[in-house]
Amino acid sequence: MADKEMNEENMVVVMTDDQGNEYYYEEEMIIPVGDEKYALLIGLHNEDDEHEHSCGCGCGCDDEDVLIAKIVVGEDGEEEYIEPTDEEFEAVQKAYDALCDEAEQD
Repeated sequence: MADKEMNEENMVVVMTDDQGNEYYYEEEMIIPVGDEKYALLIGLHNEDDEHEHSCGCGCGCDDEDVLIAKIVVGEDGEEEYIEPTDEEFEAVQKAYDALCDEAEQD
């Protein structure tokens, strides 16, 4: 489950797991693939947070907390974030690489 919030500059997505724990992500960019949209989400962590995952927040981990989420419109008309299939993830990865290559050429 995910909720969207706007802060002063960026979209913040709140993801809630099955145990009710909330995780905060910044919507870094939207990646279009065909008629579908996917969000690149970067984890937001306070230095005081206790967490066990790799996140790039200065806690000594080397990896960033990054998610790819498919954006769908729910029954209530609001956008929701869901986990992409393996095939969708691969397509998003190729689209992202193409966007990066294009940006490097500019």
